[in-house]
Amino acid sequence: MKNTAVVALALLESVQAFQAPAMRAPTSTSAVSMFSDGDIGVLPPLGVYDPLGLIETRDMRRYEIMEIKHGRAAMLGFLHVIHIEAGVRFPTEQCLAAPKGLFASLESMPTAAWLQIMIVCLAAETGFGSSPLGAFGFGEAQTDDKEPGDIGGRSWVRYEDEGEKVYKLNVERQNGRAAMMGITG
Repeated sequence: MKNTAVVALALLESVQAFQAPAMRAPTSTSAVSMFSDGDIGVLPPLGVYDPLGLIETRDMRRYEIMEIKHGRAAMLGFLHVIHIEAGVRFPTEQCLAAPKGLFASLESMPTAAWLQIMIVCLAAETGFGSSPLGAFGFGEAQTDDKEPGDIGGRSWVRYEDEGEKVYKLNVERQNGRAAMMGITG
């Protein structure tokens, strides 16, 4: 009896698979996309890639700033991996005594070093330590009147040619995205 019920349910499900889906009334949405083709970071072949529809519901300027910041950090992390694997060391006794290999060198770091790294990362994430010279004296803090990722000083002109500026900013975003994927393994 149990087997008959299972077979009957399986047959009913297979019949539904061959039926056309029910037609729905067309719906229109008037949501305006915050990004369009040609914007910084929106490149072929994907274009505006937002499969979950999160663009309209979030603060995208904040996400752009975080993407650039984390991309830059990932590029530095990738360079760290390359240098460690190549055997490059700072000429100090502690660095020269560190074992070869990425994970071995990270495991040999003392707790105080990890604590210093975490404090600097937290200060950078929260904006603590921002001054007229910027966080820890390196450039300026990100403000609303600047483009996302522009933390250079007032006298620093990034690019005079608009085409070169767009190209370089797209390259930075793409390299940051690749580094974020690469550093995760």
